[in-house]
Amino acid sequence: MKVLSVNAGSSTLKFRLYEMPEEKVLMKGMFERIGSVGSGYSIRLGEEKIQGEVDLPDHTAAVEVLIEQLMKHGIITSLEDIKAIGHRVVHGGNKYSKSVVITPRVVQEIEEIADLAPLHNPAHLMGIRAFQKEIPNALMVVCFDTAFHQTMREEEYLYSVPYEWYVKYNVRKYGFHGLSHQFVTLKMQELLNKENVNLIICHIGNGASVTAVQNSRCIDTSMGFTPNAGIMMGTRSGDIDYSILKYVQDQTGMSLGEIDQVLNKESGLQGIAGMCDLRDLDRAFEAHEQKAVLAFDMYTSRISEYIAKYYMKLEGKVDAICFTAGGGENDSIIRKETLKRLGCFGVVIDDEKNDETIVRKGVEGVITKEESKIPCYVVATDEELMIARDTYAIYEEEN
Repeated sequence: MKVLSVNAGSSTLKFRLYEMPEEKVLMKGMFERIGSVGSGYSIRLGEEKIQGEVDLPDHTAAVEVLIEQLMKHGIITSLEDIKAIGHRVVHGGNKYSKSVVITPRVVQEIEEIADLAPLHNPAHLMGIRAFQKEIPNALMVVCFDTAFHQTMREEEYLYSVPYEWYVKYNVRKYGFHGLSHQFVTLKMQELLNKENVNLIICHIGNGASVTAVQNSRCIDTSMGFTPNAGIMMGTRSGDIDYSILKYVQDQTGMSLGEIDQVLNKESGLQGIAGMCDLRDLDRAFEAHEQKAVLAFDMYTSRISEYIAKYYMKLEGKVDAICFTAGGGENDSIIRKETLKRLGCFGVVIDDEKNDETIVRKGVEGVITKEESKIPCYVVATDEELMIARDTYAIYEEEN
């Protein structure tokens, strides 16, 4: 059966169409600049790349073009061929710990917590409504990026602020990248041939997070109330002293909104090194450019600190440290510089394996030596496939 994985942004619509349960990708692509001048799409059909410029006033128009392309290339013969559609939604608040069928109540609750993810949840809802209008007979499923982290204990997800803030305003740690961390956990269960695995997963991309997994369940994660918490990232500051905000406001006259913009868009690697593309940073690091070296030292230090913190929370019982996402999968320098700091835990990196293990070249696997007390893996993540799997499983339950 055909299952569509969808990730809608305010002006974008990413999709993958799968044949399930074979997990074969039939078509994938992205619609960009929805609602703006110069809108269009880029679609991959096997090795063929199809691009086009087309007026896309809203998400419904993008869905209409998507259906046209699916029909034109013979991927589907009618809308009935698409049995289920899984939608990524960034924030599920504290209400959802798993993927669920979309009902009017679910839509209402996603709307009610829109303040927790104002740039994301309203856009996801636009995508949901567009597909509900154009493919009404497909089962609609929502997959929350916060769901995997809802197994954290209260002592881990609460902040040391008035408890009333949690009760009245939902102030707590939520965590993100949950679909990725869930996918890697399931993959490691297979690789290690264990039902219950203890992992430290490093999702290293432009956005980055580290998660502690005990008995295949999340017990803590670095991102918090928003994705700006935790380790420094491409353009996000990560953890800082909150008093900096008032100090900078007083010194510069900037508004709180302007400072928030800087902390989200102009900080992290970008703020220190003046660049956030890891390929550029790698070249600058290898050329011993001072700010790039400093940025890498800060970055890998903070990643290793979270790994150490979660090693303690797992009481030293760690089946594997996993690197995933764009940087984790393909940047051997970040991995090397991070793992060098973990020698006190008995981690011994294999430099040759680390250099050879690049996911975009089709290579995954272990990057530590046999004597390493903790094996370290490079694992390709696939959030779209995780959405398709959850959606397919729910469809099977419903039918």
